[in-house]
Amino acid sequence: MKIFLLFFFFLFSLFQVSVASTSNETTNNPFTPKASLNRYWDTHISNNLPKPAFLFAKASKLDPVNSTILTKLAAQNSLSSHFTSFCSLANLCCSFDSSAETHQQDIATRHPKNANFAVYADKNFANYGSSQLGGVDSFKNYSEELNSPRDSFKKYSKGSHSHSEKFTSYAHDANVANSNFTSYGADSGGGSGEFTSYDDRVNVPRLGFTSYDSNTNGHRLSFTGYGHDTNSGSESFASYGKSGNSNPNQFTRYAEGSNIIGSGFTGYGESGNGQNDSFTGYGQSGNNPHNNFKSYGAGGNAGLDGFSNYRSWANVGDDTFQSYARKSNSGKVRFSNYGKSFNPGNDSFKEYGAGSKGRTTVGFKTYGLGRSFKEYAKNGVTFAEYNDLSRVGAHSTEKESSGSAVNKWVEPGKFFRESMLRQGNVMVMPDIRDRMPERSFLPRGILSKLPFSTLRMSEIKEIFHAPENSAMERVLTNALAECERDPSPGETKRCVGSVEDMIDFAVSVLDRNVVVRTTENVSGSKRKVMIGAVSRINGGNITKSVSCHQSLYPYLLYYCHSVPRVRVYQADILDVESKSKINHGVAICHIDTSSWSPGHGAFVALGSSPGKIEVCHWIFENDMTWTIAD
Repeated sequence: MKIFLLFFFFLFSLFQVSVASTSNETTNNPFTPKASLNRYWDTHISNNLPKPAFLFAKASKLDPVNSTILTKLAAQNSLSSHFTSFCSLANLCCSFDSSAETHQQDIATRHPKNANFAVYADKNFANYGSSQLGGVDSFKNYSEELNSPRDSFKKYSKGSHSHSEKFTSYAHDANVANSNFTSYGADSGGGSGEFTSYDDRVNVPRLGFTSYDSNTNGHRLSFTGYGHDTNSGSESFASYGKSGNSNPNQFTRYAEGSNIIGSGFTGYGESGNGQNDSFTGYGQSGNNPHNNFKSYGAGGNAGLDGFSNYRSWANVGDDTFQSYARKSNSGKVRFSNYGKSFNPGNDSFKEYGAGSKGRTTVGFKTYGLGRSFKEYAKNGVTFAEYNDLSRVGAHSTEKESSGSAVNKWVEPGKFFRESMLRQGNVMVMPDIRDRMPERSFLPRGILSKLPFSTLRMSEIKEIFHAPENSAMERVLTNALAECERDPSPGETKRCVGSVEDMIDFAVSVLDRNVVVRTTENVSGSKRKVMIGAVSRINGGNITKSVSCHQSLYPYLLYYCHSVPRVRVYQADILDVESKSKINHGVAICHIDTSSWSPGHGAFVALGSSPGKIEVCHWIFENDMTWTIAD
């Protein structure tokens, strides 16, 4: 009893100190995590340069009482029982999954007139423009640039006649998307449909798209940009133009440039009558993609099908393609660039034109590296133009991977040459805005008591209330997989969940006389800027640095790694017209790129290959780089 009273008196004393300091800065209270961080910095960093305000702002904002209580709960493995309080008090992001009661709103309505809809976010939308006669609808910016959008869209222009639809920017630039789109223009007659940019640049997507213009009659379709440049996650697309009649269809860029993604595409133009279909760019430039494509133009009648660039320039991966133009009648089919990869994957292609009747003509170009066909073109199909890239000479392969054909889909300004950092030069700045949810670091006292290993995933899932197959589970799994990945040759890496851990890692690589920098703000993003005064860090000499990038996790987590042989620059960013300063940027130039992948976006954008050029990029918002202090 006496021990309990002493502990209670200690907490009460801390609470009095905390209350007394509310009118002052929290760093004046010696018991706060931020005050402890100040002391840690002073004892571990040897110079007297100003402390980095942008980094200290990410430190835990817990007061002494709550910090002590949560530390005790963590030591007792009891945080899971206080999950809501833990997330709220520690400023964590714990709501990656959908909640019908708190996050979604059902709208079931019809629009008898033309509609122009903009900036619609985080909703459940049903029966938009169904059964309309004529008219034009425009739908823009659905859940654009949100964190953790939970969207459902159903029956867009279903059953309409001579109706034109345009849908733009569905939940792109989102973070942890849970999106579902059903029945776009199904059973429509005449008119045209255009769908652009579904979940582009999403981090950890969970996407489902079903029945795009199925059973339509003479409806012109165009679908562009489904989930490309996404990071991890799973995607599913079903029944695009299925059972259509004389529909000219075009599908472009499905999961292009994605990183470790599981994709499924089913029923494209299946059982169509007299259709003219074109599919371009499925899973191009992906990193370790897992793709499954079924029933493209299967059972079509007198169709004209074209399929281009399936998994072209992907890195490894595991793909399956089945039933392309299977049992079609008198069709003309052309297939180009299937699995033209940098590194051979595990691919399977089956039933291409199998069982077709009449004069089905098939043209096939550039099928992968060392693959083989099974059941190809049986019964009435002419096979032509098969090019096995495994027999292509070294000179041709080098030409293919040289990067001379610049990929227009790499964001302008994302990578640039060192010569661009010259005063007075005008260049495009990419979108450097931080897309991650706002979170804080944990105090080291709490962090050290939490599990952080795939071997203890069950404990981590219990703490953060992550059900099986939930978005939260994927967030946890992806972060741990990246943190536990073997380092690249010459790389030293560590994931850190506290400022103290970040300091320790930077000091271990660079010693105690260090400084950390980031780009000052996001002004100039996505437009042309002028370079002002430029300063070279460490005298412009080739040096090493420690770069830290955010990872998605409930608390603030950074992936930090040593970067050898770099030059680091600071530059004033000016408005092109007024020449006034709008930003102060930090850029890093990688001098040795010899170990980079030939498919790296830098070579695609700049037109070169590993080891032949240096590659520079800006330090984005809330990322940072550590160097030895000048």
